[in-house]
Amino acid sequence: MAFASFDNKRGSAPLAEINMVPLIDVMLVLLVIFIVTAPLLSHSVKLELPKASAQPVQVKAEKIDVSIDATGVRFFNGKALSREELVVRLAAEGAKPTPPEMHLRVDQSVPYRVVAETLADASRAGVGKIGFVTDPSTPPPEGKR
Repeated sequence: MAFASFDNKRGSAPLAEINMVPLIDVMLVLLVIFIVTAPLLSHSVKLELPKASAQPVQVKAEKIDVSIDATGVRFFNGKALSREELVVRLAAEGAKPTPPEMHLRVDQSVPYRVVAETLADASRAGVGKIGFVTDPSTPPPEGKR
């Protein structure tokens, strides 16, 4: 491999060889760095931790049933209440450490205003998990599929 040549014909031709020595040097330096740092990454502190066994506490949220019949009367767990009494009951339930889930059953002929008021009362009381209960056994009317 000649770097300088006295040949006039080939003097202006570009050098088409890649110098591999600097690439090999960089690779060897990186290899040494990895060899030195790899044991440092896996170093751990030897500890004897205390042993304890405990069952995780699973607090299951209660559920409350709120129903509204066709006449607009509200029921709390099967007991008929006025809207004001229902607000008081929902506030008491929402003040618990784990607020219960509210299952809302509404007759299909009830105006939406009554349902919206009940949902707003539950939200203000702190009952945030609300499930709407439907009857899946009845097929949808024709043309609604």
